[in-house]
Amino acid sequence: MRTSASGTHVHTHTYPAAEEDFASTDASRLDTWVFTQAFFQSARSNSSLKDALQEDQNVFFLHLLGIDTNGHAHRPLSREYQENIGLVDSGVAEMVSVIEDFYQHDGRTAYTLTPLVAWGAGVQAAQRPPKTQQYADGYQQDWNLEEFRRVDVNQADIAPLMASLIGVPFPLNSVGLLYYHTYDRVFLGCSVVLGFVGWTSYVVLVILKTHASLRRPPGHTDQIPSQTLTRLCVCVTVVILAFLLIQKSPITYYVYCLLPVPVWYSALRECGTLVDLVRSAPSRSLWECLGYVVLIALGIELLVVSFFHRAVLTVGLAALSLWPLLTGLYSKAPRRAAGWTLGCVSLAAFPLMPVVGRQANYLRRCPHPPHLSLLPVMFHVAVCAYVPTLTHSSLEQKQGLPLINQVISWTTLGSSLLVPLLSSTRLFHRLLTATYLLLSTGSEAFFPPILSCLMFAWIGLSSMDFAENVDIGKVRQLKLDDIRRAYFFVFFIITAFFGTGNIASINSFDPASVYCFLTVFKPFIMGGLMMWKVVIPFVIVMCAFETIQVTTQLSSRSLFLIVLVISDLMALHFFFLVQDYGSWLDIGTSISHYVIVMSVTIFLMLLSVATHALTTRRLVLWRRPSKMHFP
Repeated sequence: MRTSASGTHVHTHTYPAAEEDFASTDASRLDTWVFTQAFFQSARSNSSLKDALQEDQNVFFLHLLGIDTNGHAHRPLSREYQENIGLVDSGVAEMVSVIEDFYQHDGRTAYTLTPLVAWGAGVQAAQRPPKTQQYADGYQQDWNLEEFRRVDVNQADIAPLMASLIGVPFPLNSVGLLYYHTYDRVFLGCSVVLGFVGWTSYVVLVILKTHASLRRPPGHTDQIPSQTLTRLCVCVTVVILAFLLIQKSPITYYVYCLLPVPVWYSALRECGTLVDLVRSAPSRSLWECLGYVVLIALGIELLVVSFFHRAVLTVGLAALSLWPLLTGLYSKAPRRAAGWTLGCVSLAAFPLMPVVGRQANYLRRCPHPPHLSLLPVMFHVAVCAYVPTLTHSSLEQKQGLPLINQVISWTTLGSSLLVPLLSSTRLFHRLLTATYLLLSTGSEAFFPPILSCLMFAWIGLSSMDFAENVDIGKVRQLKLDDIRRAYFFVFFIITAFFGTGNIASINSFDPASVYCFLTVFKPFIMGGLMMWKVVIPFVIVMCAFETIQVTTQLSSRSLFLIVLVISDLMALHFFFLVQDYGSWLDIGTSISHYVIVMSVTIFLMLLSVATHALTTRRLVLWRRPSKMHFP
């Protein structure tokens, strides 16, 4: 707040940042420090300070961070948090008494607390409700406020409330209710939808033309003549430009409205591919084709709903567990099929679990002696499994974070990219990651190994119809089964996203996940560690997908184009769900969902490059390196 203010009218007095330690013996001392700053008493002997405090439009902001720290570290039902509530309650009462005495009870002071509780000058007193109030959240009953009129306040209303209390104009971009430009929403929305549909259609046609085996009669094309199509697009462009010029629209409107024109031009030039598609599928009935379309639509909708309700992923995993049974793979490879079903059922339990865990991790012994090449990795895992137990015990006894644990954690994190490269290039060795254990707080520690087992089962079932010795240099054309492979990939990526509630953990920011590394509040380092935790399941899924791509002799470009189509269809759905009303959390969540889906393809392509190096490169000091994409 201080760094963003202009001029010299904002003054701050703070304690050192190192005092905000989640492992401290008593974080409530931070609130005690705030309440004991005696600038009102000092003003009685300091004339310049007294004159400044007597001026109009003064705002005193007391940041009570101790109760927030105890809430994160010990949870709201803990003894530490309950005692901190009592300290804050008595401290607020004392501060109100000090302020009123200093200003001689002149009735010109207003008080606000967050969550929003306001009283004093300029604040209307509580009113009796004209009729029975119907609210399903039960807040009034919990606080015994049924007899008072309830007025809900949005987060966007706080700034204008504070401005009105001190008698200054409302902030230009924060007047409470959002004045969104809804008068052009339908027009601009139609332009965006046309662009989405045109782009998705073009990508589908490119996939069919360049990566699918379609029947094309020699010398025969069913395409719109190039000159006719060009003239049509020029006419549409002229009409749009004239309309926007007459309306005196801003420059961004030109981008939204003109972008669909070249996209649809490219799509319509490839319309002959649709005719080739019809010729290439004479054996499939209309109902069968419609069935495939409905199945794909339901699958994409399931992915969309999973962004709002994690339990939907459990339903999806339960449905995926039946895949070998419905396709006859159980009879061909019963062990692999059973492993797939067991992996899906085991993984389906995680979306039903609470987002944030509070249990420690414990070391588990390996039942069989490891291979010599696995010793470095197994030692890595053993250390990472034991350090959280020691850290949890030390924090429970309020002894702080041991330095040796911190050194081991940071050393392990730094070597996590190097240690796998010292082992064999077999995928099992590379997926045996240990860093995730240091960032886990409970049952989520089992998520990566279960996900890895499921990925191995997926690799085994996907490579059954292909030769064991794969020629990496050869690629084949797409088949209908490849759409399923691409969808499975997107589904597992979403499961890695929300399976353990990692994204929700970032929103609620549970610092317990990074206690092995640091306990003093440093948002950028903590956020980076949390993002690293989120990326690890992505790497597991991407490594498996990379292996399937090689074993099934598919080009990465063709599969990523299918993934692009799926993500674009999801993004189109999220575009209609973007909100311009409600709390900032609701608005931000709707926008973040749209941005995540829009950027997922680019992120996965970059991740593919990293996982390719992870699964094929090896650091060997005493013999020539070898390459192997699959076990």
